[in-house]
Formats: sequence, structure tokens, C-alpha cells
Amino acid sequence: MTTMLILIPLTFLLLLVAGAAFFWAVNHEQFDDLDSAGLLPLTDHAPERPEPPEEPPP
Repeated sequence: MTTMLILIPLTFLLLLVAGAAFFWAVNHEQFDDLDSAGLLPLTDHAPERPEPPEEPPP
């Protein structure tokens, strides 16, 4: 019986943390583009990386 007194609040705490993580991910647009990440391994070319800015001569 004492384990239930520990597990029930722990379950609610875990549910609260999982809900907060889900809503954080939705608000930070983590689920907006679900298709392009799965298609990246199928492309022949590497993703383009921006060139670092050149430093002016001294």
C-alpha cells in the first residue's frame, strides 16, 4: 500500500513532464516538416553548408 502512495504521485509528475515536453515541441515547430528528414538519405548530393565569411586582410 505504501508503494501506491509513491507511485501515483510519481505517475502524475511523469505525465505532467511528458505533456510539457510535447507542448514545448509543438510550440517550437518540431512537427512542422515531417517528410524532408526521411528523404535526406535518398538524395545524391550532400546538403549545402554556408561558406564561413572571409576575414578582411589586415
